[in-house]
Amino acid sequence: MLDIVLVEPEIPHNTGAIARTCAVTGARLHLIKPLGFDISDKAVKRCGLDYWHLVDLSVYENLDEYFAKNGDQHLFLATTKAPRPYHEADMHGDVTLMFGKETAGLPQWLREKYRDRCIRIPMRDEARSLNLSNSVAILAYEALRQQGFPGLLETGSMA
Repeated sequence: MLDIVLVEPEIPHNTGAIARTCAVTGARLHLIKPLGFDISDKAVKRCGLDYWHLVDLSVYENLDEYFAKNGDQHLFLATTKAPRPYHEADMHGDVTLMFGKETAGLPQWLREKYRDRCIRIPMRDEARSLNLSNSVAILAYEALRQQGFPGLLETGSMA
């Protein structure tokens, strides 16, 4: 199972695009409040198009509630401040990928607590970061690649 966790997402278009990635991959989506938009916002729905019924969505009041309900096993934190690139992480089996809000990333205390589980996407020093939805897609598909794309290879027939 693949879980995508967004901590305090701010931009509805990003969350909509991420929801679509979750829909097409079967990943579960977890949103940690406060959200920078209303979940029923037209922008969120528009980016997810007609895929919302395929999204297994959970919303939490805060990180404490999330961890109380889900624990922290198989957790990887995506951050530009990580000590190692994502391709060095073993993402076989159940995987949870956690991402911070667009303007500030993940809280420092969380990065410090899980330092050994922080991973980054390699990029130029001059660039601050990738778009959140692009980052989610890259890491989600890396986890799925390592797992052999469970349940996804049977589709895409040329017929």
